[in-house]
Amino acid sequence: MRNPIISNTKKCNDFMANTPPIKRIIISRTDSIGDVVLTLPLCIWLRKHFPTSSLVYLCSSYTRSVVECFSPIHQIILLEDLEAMTKKERNKALEADVILHVFPNQKIAQWAKGAKIPQRIGTSHRWNHWIYCNVRVDFSRKNSSMNEAQLNFYLLKPLGLSQIPAFSSLLNVSDDFRVQNIQAISENYVVLHPLSKGSAVDYPLEKYVELAKLLVEKGFKVVVTGTSAESDRIGDRFENLPGVINGVARFSLQELMELIKHSKGIVACSTGPLHLAGAMNVRLVGLYSSRKPIDAGRWSPLGTQTRCLEFNKDCRQCDQKTACTCIEKIPVEQIFQALVS
Repeated sequence: MRNPIISNTKKCNDFMANTPPIKRIIISRTDSIGDVVLTLPLCIWLRKHFPTSSLVYLCSSYTRSVVECFSPIHQIILLEDLEAMTKKERNKALEADVILHVFPNQKIAQWAKGAKIPQRIGTSHRWNHWIYCNVRVDFSRKNSSMNEAQLNFYLLKPLGLSQIPAFSSLLNVSDDFRVQNIQAISENYVVLHPLSKGSAVDYPLEKYVELAKLLVEKGFKVVVTGTSAESDRIGDRFENLPGVINGVARFSLQELMELIKHSKGIVACSTGPLHLAGAMNVRLVGLYSSRKPIDAGRWSPLGTQTRCLEFNKDCRQCDQKTACTCIEKIPVEQIFQALVS
C-alpha cells in the first residue's frame, strides 16, 4: 500500500495485516515540557501493545530530564545530537520500523525518509508530510475539542488503535513517571509558578503575591519558581515576604521536578511545571483562559488531583478568539479553596 491516508478502522486493520513485525519505534516530539508530558499516555499504550518492541524518544536536550522519567522508554535520541551527525551516522541512529511525528518537524521528517524508516506516520494536515510521510492520518488539532493527550492517539490508528480513549482513562500515569529521589523534603509548602514564556495567558503577578500572602497566613510556606528569562518580569515582588522563598532561576529541571513532587501542590497557568505535577499526581490548580485552542479542555494536565479554573467558560471575547483578560478576574480566594479542598 503506497502513501495511505488512514481514516477508519478497516484501513488500519488492512495496513497492519501487511506490516512486518515491529522491532523499534521512534516517538518524535521536540517542543516544550507540557507537550512532551502529554505524550506519556501514548508511550504507555505502545508499551502495552508492542511489549517486545524498543521504544525510542526523539526530543530536545531541554526536555531530556522529563523523558528520562518515562518508564516505557528504552532510549532517548536528542535533536541536537542528530544535527551534529554526518548523514551516515544519522541514518544509523534513526534505524527503526516506525516513526511517529507527534510534533511535526520538517527536518526530522526529511531525515526519517532519508533513513528509509518503513512506516513514517504523521498528520495529513501538514504539507511536508505529503513528501516525507508514507502513512498520513486524517485529523486536525486546530479546532478539536479533545485534550492534547487524546489527539496524540490518532497517530496510533495505523498501529491498530480502534478508538480514541476518553481523557478520563488517561489521567493516572504516575506509576510510569519516575522522578529520581534526590532528597526527601518535609516542609509544608506550595509552589507558585507565575509565568508561561508566552505559551498561555498569564494570571497577574500582583494576584500571585496576594495568593502567596494568603497561603502563608493559612500555615503554608511558598516557593516561587520561574526561568532566568522570567526573572526580570517577576522582579523583587516576592522578596522580603515572610514565609515565601524566591526560587526563580535557582532550580535545574531535575530539581524543579523534585521540588514539585514533594510539595503540597502547585498553582500555575498552562505551562510545563503544571503538567509535571499532573504526571506525578501532585495536587494542582491550573489557571486558564477559555479562548480556544489554549483553554483547559485542550491543555488540562494529567493526574487525578487536577483542578482547572476559568473565569467564564462562555466569555464572548474568548469565544471570538480575541485578546481577553478575563483570567485576571479569577478570585484569589477561589484558587486557594481549589488547592486545599
